[in-house]
Amino acid sequence: MTLSERIEQALRAYMDADDSAPLLLESMRYSLLDGGKRIRPYLLLRVSEMLGGRETDAMPFACALEMVHCYSLIHDDLPAMDDDAMRRGKPSNHVRFGEANAILAGDGLLTKAGLLLMRQNGFDGAKRAIFEGAYAMVSGQSDDLNLTGRDAETLERIHLRKTGALFRAACVAGAYCSDPEKAEEMRRFGDTLGLLFQMTDDLLDEEKDAAEQKLTYVTYYGREKTAAFIDDAAQSALALLSPYRGEAADELRSLVDALRSRTN
Repeated sequence: MTLSERIEQALRAYMDADDSAPLLLESMRYSLLDGGKRIRPYLLLRVSEMLGGRETDAMPFACALEMVHCYSLIHDDLPAMDDDAMRRGKPSNHVRFGEANAILAGDGLLTKAGLLLMRQNGFDGAKRAIFEGAYAMVSGQSDDLNLTGRDAETLERIHLRKTGALFRAACVAGAYCSDPEKAEEMRRFGDTLGLLFQMTDDLLDEEKDAAEQKLTYVTYYGREKTAAFIDDAAQSALALLSPYRGEAADELRSLVDALRSRTN
């Protein structure tokens, strides 16, 4: 069984353990299961493995992080936010279950993530990293929604939090599940990956973002300069991995390359 398959199995097990509020559970499962790239939990688990941690220790944190990410997507898609009708190749949660139930599904996933974290013994640094990441993500979303400036500093600040916060949380939590002394180094790795992901996203969404007059790397710097920034970020991420050997480190290097060249 691959790591991605083990993540899916663990997420399904955590959701199957809940038999309360059937409609709420159905809507939570609808958005959480059977879809998504699982980059953030995969990243957490590979960082932990690279630093000598055990998958059994890190898996609950990886699943909690994916629940947080999924809740943010449900709320992002709402008519009051980005108003997207499709997510992961199927109707968004609010289209399938109605707006009120979608809000509750997001609330439920965030709360379930917190309960899952609190059930783990020890690893307080990993818990804190995920909670801090969740709040930083919301702060970045708020800044983006209530945009007051269109300068380079605002652009980077928003994306380091709105998108980068959960990448940073994945890497820092992975370190705290294995080797806490590496947490700051992994924080830098997570920030770099988050920016890499966002800049490639901006390239992919260039036409849509331009039409909506969004502040992105492409609308601010242009396509050519953004592509150069992407290459710089990828090289910085790979440099941070250079001291490490083994399968997990190689998989993380492959992830950097995949993020740099992704097409969706």
